[in-house]
Amino acid sequence: QVQLVESGGGLVQAGGSLRLSCAASGRTFSGVVMGWFRQAPGKEREFVAHISGSGGSTYYVDAVKGRFTVSRDNAKNTVYLQMNNLKPEDTAVYYCAARIVATYAYWGQGTQVTVSS
Repeated sequence: QVQLVESGGGLVQAGGSLRLSCAASGRTFSGVVMGWFRQAPGKEREFVAHISGSGGSTYYVDAVKGRFTVSRDNAKNTVYLQMNNLKPEDTAVYYCAARIVATYAYWGQGTQVTVSS
C-alpha cells in the first residue's frame, strides 16, 4: 500500500523557518516527480513547488521563490520542503503528492503550518 506521510509542521513566528518532510512507503519514488501543495482556511488547495525524480530540477510558485527550497533523498524515499522567512500568509495545511504520469495520484494527510505575526 502506497503511503505518504508529512511531518515537521508547527507554529512559528514570522521570519522563522520550518522543514517539512514527506516519507514515502509502499513503492519507490526515485523516478517520480514529487510536489508540495498547501491549503489555507477558506481557500482552495494551491501548488507550491515540485522536484523532478532525480532532484535535478525544481519549480516554485512565485509566492515562495527565494524562501522555500524543495529537495529529496531518494535513498530514504523522502522529500523535504525547507521554508525560510515564513510569513503569516504561508499559514496552511501542507501536503506532499506523487505525480504518476500526468496526475498527482498519491497524497499525504497533510501537516499544519501556522505562522504568527
